[in-house]
Amino acid sequence: MTTPQPYSLNSRKVAEATEEWLVKRGITKIAVAQLVHFLQKDYFPELTIDECIVNVDAVLSKREVQNAVLTGIQLDMLAEEGKLLPPLQEMIKNDEGLYGCDEILALSIVNVYGSIGFTNFGYIDKLKPGILKKLNDKSSGDVHTFLDDIIGAIAASAASRIAHRKQAEREGATNPPLD
Repeated sequence: MTTPQPYSLNSRKVAEATEEWLVKRGITKIAVAQLVHFLQKDYFPELTIDECIVNVDAVLSKREVQNAVLTGIQLDMLAEEGKLLPPLQEMIKNDEGLYGCDEILALSIVNVYGSIGFTNFGYIDKLKPGILKKLNDKSSGDVHTFLDDIIGAIAASAASRIAHRKQAEREGATNPPLD
């Protein structure tokens, strides 16, 4: 009798799948970085898109974030294909106003980055600038009920990361904050 191997999923595979699925759903790091820049440009006028991309990458490197991205995209795709059972199928496909699980999943991302992340998420979720406006457009037939909130949360988290690091720089910290 053979001993079953313990479950082990290679973290690199999860990270690669996250990046692939985002690209397949039309999300570029530049589009997310533009949201980050939108959130932080008034506070840090010298902030570049390249700096924003570095912080988006840092957020996307976290396994908790990758799990949320993969889960949300999968639920959106299943709804698009009509493969969920009612009434969940209709709620997700139509981005039902009283269905808040999409925001809750996104908040699991923001939760990693503190109160600035929460306030940035609420702000960007309300305004829906840039790629968020496109993701929220229901006329294409694509379902992005989870993805629009997830992308907003990634941007809000990257913006929070920048705010904390810039504050540490101002205070003369030699080591940036751990995240």
